[in-house]
Amino acid sequence: MGFLEEGWRLLKATIREWHAKQISVLAASLAYYAIFSLAPLIIISVMIVGAFFGEAVAEGEIVGPIRSVIGEDGARFVEALVYNLREETSGSSNSIRWMIGVGFLLFGASGFFVQIQNALNRIWEVELEQGRQVQVFFQKRLLSFLMVLLISILVFLSVSANIVLAYFIDMLTGVSPMLESLWQPLSFLITLTIIILLMTSIYSILPDATVDWKDALVGSAITAVLFMFGQYLFGLFLRQTNFGSAYGFASTFIVLVTWIYYSAHIFLFGANLTQVYAKRLGHAIVPEENATRATNAQSS
Repeated sequence: MGFLEEGWRLLKATIREWHAKQISVLAASLAYYAIFSLAPLIIISVMIVGAFFGEAVAEGEIVGPIRSVIGEDGARFVEALVYNLREETSGSSNSIRWMIGVGFLLFGASGFFVQIQNALNRIWEVELEQGRQVQVFFQKRLLSFLMVLLISILVFLSVSANIVLAYFIDMLTGVSPMLESLWQPLSFLITLTIIILLMTSIYSILPDATVDWKDALVGSAITAVLFMFGQYLFGLFLRQTNFGSAYGFASTFIVLVTWIYYSAHIFLFGANLTQVYAKRLGHAIVPEENATRATNAQSS
């Protein structure tokens, strides 16, 4: 009973801070940047994963989960975005143009993580020191580039794990056909684990504050469960309704934007919950060397 009561208090405190910090506005801004960074992120992930498994396998594994949420039309829309951008940035044998194209992709994808960092700083109640804008700009970009690579590595691990799992399930099915039913729950656990690892990394690395990884892990686990559950409900909602059909030709884009907007809310809710959870445990939120505590920060 005490656990449920403490959980309810944590939820209420999280919702209070959500409204106080106007996190819905941050989520809308984050979703805006995510729309423009989605295709570059997918292309970079396909390039890295495709180097090991082939681009067809990589793209299928990456776009597949998107298809299960926003439907076939939405997946084709994303694939078209990826194809067109890839043709523009790497459609030449000229090595200089290719490097410029890859640089453009990295810059576009990293911009999303700069906005994530700004949003997390707001939630963690820290702000950058004045007078170091140029240095901080390059630090942010470098960190964002590293986060893009981290996502690609995690996607690679996810694809690898699913391929190995599929191989063993296929092999063991010959021994006992009932083992085939293990595929879905085990694949779900792999995806959930990858999301938790990604969220923990983002929550503990990107903000300009020292964040205990155990606090970040708790918030990430809750965020991952909400994200997976929300994905399922969103996909079910789309299959059972005609949502988006009223928008005609733009319906696919509307569905994609709605999904990204929801995901941004869940992500920032988890970040806010992590911050509130850390406060309730009495864990200090210490700004890093280039940051200070925000002037409008609420007291613990």
